[in-house]
Amino acid sequence: MNSICILRLSAIGDVTHVIPVVLSLQEQLPGVKITWVIGKIEAKLVGDLPGVEFIVFDKKAGRKGYAELRRQMQDRKFDALLHMQVAFRANLAAACIPARVRIGYDKARSKDLHSLFINRRIKPAPQQHVRDCLASFLEPLELKAAPPRWQIPLSCSDHEFASAQLATDRRNLVISPCASHTLRNWPSDRYAKLADHAVQKHGMKVILVGSPAPFEAEYCAAIEAAMKEKAHNICGKDTLKQLTALMSHADLVVAPDTGPAHIASAVGTDVLGLFAASNPHRSGPYNSLEWCVNRYPQALKKFTGKTVEQARWGAKAEFEGAMELITVADATDMLDQWIEAHPAPDTTTAPKSG
Repeated sequence: MNSICILRLSAIGDVTHVIPVVLSLQEQLPGVKITWVIGKIEAKLVGDLPGVEFIVFDKKAGRKGYAELRRQMQDRKFDALLHMQVAFRANLAAACIPARVRIGYDKARSKDLHSLFINRRIKPAPQQHVRDCLASFLEPLELKAAPPRWQIPLSCSDHEFASAQLATDRRNLVISPCASHTLRNWPSDRYAKLADHAVQKHGMKVILVGSPAPFEAEYCAAIEAAMKEKAHNICGKDTLKQLTALMSHADLVVAPDTGPAHIASAVGTDVLGLFAASNPHRSGPYNSLEWCVNRYPQALKKFTGKTVEQARWGAKAEFEGAMELITVADATDMLDQWIEAHPAPDTTTAPKSG
C-alpha cells in the first residue's frame, strides 16, 4: 500500500477526527503517500499537517470545482480511497478520484447513493462515536483502527496571540457559543449568567470567541451586554490556528455541538458541552463526554416521542426550544463539578502550557 487518498471535506469537527487516521497511517505504513481532499475552510486548520498532500475542493465553485478536481487527479491511481463523507456532493467528488480500493460506510450509515462510489465497507457499529467510526476506516485495509491521538501544527505567533488574550493570575474560560446550526445554540442570556457565575464564584477570566459571521458577532455581543461582569470579547478577531492555540492554553471551554468543541478536545482541553439538539455520545467532544450537560434524551422524547433507544442513532432533536431544556443551573452545576475535580495548585494559576 503506497498511496492513499482521504476524502473528507467538512465540517471542522469531523475533520479533527480524521487527524488520528492520518497519524495512524503514517505510523502503520511508513513512507505511505497520503493525499487529503478537503474543504477550503477546513484546510486552514489542518492543511499543514506534515507528510500530507492537500487538495482543496471549493464546494462553492460548482461544476468548476469538480472539473478542477478531475484535472488534479489526471494520471493518478491511488491504492485506496477512504471515502469518509456520505453527502451527495462528496460522492460526486469521489467519482473524480481513481482508486483500486474504495472504502466507505456500512449500509446502515450510507445515503445519497454512497454505495455506488465504494467497493468495500467499514463494519457496522451501532451507537458509535463519529471519531471511532472514522478511525475504523483503516480496518478494511487490514490495519488497526486509529487510536485517539491528535496533532495540529501551530506557529509561535499563534501561541503569542493566545498568550496576549489570557490571564496569568486566574483560570481562563473560553466560551464558543455558536454552532453552524442555530437550533443547537443555547440562549445568549443563559451564557451570560454562566459567565457571571464563572467570574463571581471562581474568579475566572471569560473570553468570548466566534467567527467573523455577523450572526456570531451579534451573539457574542448579546452575551457581553447581558453580563454583569466583564468579558473579553474577541469574536471574529482570530484565525482558526489562533483559536486552536488559545484553546490549547485555556483551562476550560464551553460550547454546544460545534467545531471549536472538537478542536479544544483535540488539543487536550476539557470542554463543558451543552447538548440537547444532538447526542453527545455520538458527536460530543471525545475526551470530555463526562463534562457534557446532556438533555438530548429529554429533547428527543419531548419533540419526537421517542427514547434514545427507539430513535435512529444520530437522529437530531433540532427543534425550537430544545436547547432551552438546559437550565442555567445545569451548566453552573457542571462548572462547579469541574472546578472541584481540578483544584488550582495555588492562588496564582498560570495558563496551562500547550
